[in-house]
Amino acid sequence: MFSLRDSAWILSLFYSAILVACETRKPNIIFIVADDLGWNDVGFHGSNQIPTPNIDALAYSGLILNNYYVTAICTPSRSAIMTGKYPIHTGMQHTVLYGAEARGLPLKEKLLPQYLQELGYDNHIVGKWHLGSYKREYTPTFRGFKSHLGYWTGHHDYNDHTAVEAPGWGLDMRRNLSVAYDLHGKYSTDVFTQESVRIIKTHNVSKPLFLYLAHAAVHSGNPYNPLPAPDDVVKSFSFIKNYNRQRFAAVLSKLDQSVGAVTQALADRGILSNSLIVFTTDNGGPAEGFNLNAASNYPLKGVKNTLWEGGVRGSALLWSPLIRKPNRIATQRMHLVDWLPTLVDAAGGDSCQLSHIDGVTQWRALSNDEPSNRTEILHNIDDIYGNAAITVGSWKLLKGTTYNGSWDNWYGPSGRTGYDYDIQQVIDSPAGKALQRINKAATVQQILDMRPKATINCSISDFLQGDNCNLLEENCLFNIEEDPCEFNNMAKSYPAIVARLLQKLDSYNQTAIPPGNLPLDPRGNPKYWNYVWTNFGDYFPDGDVTTVINI
Repeated sequence: MFSLRDSAWILSLFYSAILVACETRKPNIIFIVADDLGWNDVGFHGSNQIPTPNIDALAYSGLILNNYYVTAICTPSRSAIMTGKYPIHTGMQHTVLYGAEARGLPLKEKLLPQYLQELGYDNHIVGKWHLGSYKREYTPTFRGFKSHLGYWTGHHDYNDHTAVEAPGWGLDMRRNLSVAYDLHGKYSTDVFTQESVRIIKTHNVSKPLFLYLAHAAVHSGNPYNPLPAPDDVVKSFSFIKNYNRQRFAAVLSKLDQSVGAVTQALADRGILSNSLIVFTTDNGGPAEGFNLNAASNYPLKGVKNTLWEGGVRGSALLWSPLIRKPNRIATQRMHLVDWLPTLVDAAGGDSCQLSHIDGVTQWRALSNDEPSNRTEILHNIDDIYGNAAITVGSWKLLKGTTYNGSWDNWYGPSGRTGYDYDIQQVIDSPAGKALQRINKAATVQQILDMRPKATINCSISDFLQGDNCNLLEENCLFNIEEDPCEFNNMAKSYPAIVARLLQKLDSYNQTAIPPGNLPLDPRGNPKYWNYVWTNFGDYFPDGDVTTVINI
């Protein structure tokens, strides 16, 4: 006979088992960020130039986010992901953060990994941070992540892992706070892939995993080798005659292989069927000649760090067996700031409890194919550049520009020719095979149906007949749903809409905090730190900017 104490003990074990089962049902979240990937650099948007079979396999088996927006440049985008706030509300709205700046994403901000940590997640970051490192409390392992293998600044060379950035040059590769000298000569994309696979293989599956994998690819490296890739991979793209685009293709191909390896590792560990994978660019692509790169946003207008669609409309996908209506083009309007509440809800949290953020949850809308919770997007307000843009309903207003208008155009290549799109390559990719193992792979017919719907086709006749826009002289208005390529400026035809959107921008600007940018601090020059970018602020009293360094 069991005693009352025995019964209570057995009941306690029973409830504990239920709690553990509930914990393990929370999806593992793999958040992959490509750096500077263009709209037209992936196969699922219709390009026939650079094969991306692993990325495409996830896209067709999940959701292609076709109405998805990012911010125009690195640091603001990463701050938006981490906080769920528009950059104007964190002081991160103007350009990027430099390694020698004595600032970071404000410490008062609660970040995505901290929310997930409260939900029981083990959090790891691999790759790029770019949200502050002048003091250790601004670095990833002090902001919700258990581990970090990667770099702190905005870019680095893929082989020697140094970053050329004002005011100097120095090594930027870390294991947490320690400098990873031993990784010299190892290709960054491979390093980050191997670390991600290691984390997945050794993860304690009784807890959910949050892996934030922020690649260096396809951002250009240092000026002496801006598009580094293994020679054999570059050679495989000999059919691309443009030299820079050929090297870009090789860098992207290595990124695609990484996506495949990570997906395969999840399947091998037996946790793919309870995982959620996000793949997103951080901003639009830098076309050839911009930042020594060769991305393509065709047929969208503009490039990285412009507020045209080519700068802010992002290539992205969401994959998970938890999606109730997968294998489709998701037309729900979504912005980068929405990831935080969306992932909190997907993880079993309650986004309704999140206050003072700009993001809105899209989990139910995306999973069930319901209307988006978002009707408007603030693309940015930058009073230093003097530019701003907003979309409300079908109308997008642009005010001012960057680079004196020199990148306010359309850039290729179109990618409509090059090779015959190979659906079998998508199916046979490591990601495709991993999805087949859990019976979640897209069929040939689904791929054939989806790809044309995810491709933007703009008529040159629309451009020739349109009223073109000069942001140096006027505000410009576009019906972005009918005119995604921003051919026809309708500001003169709809002055009342222009006035309403200008008023909306002004209302947003009333809530903005000043940009946090600071002058470069000479103490941050790597030459004072054995040519390493470091957390120099930890070695000086706060406010001591007059220290003479004699090292």
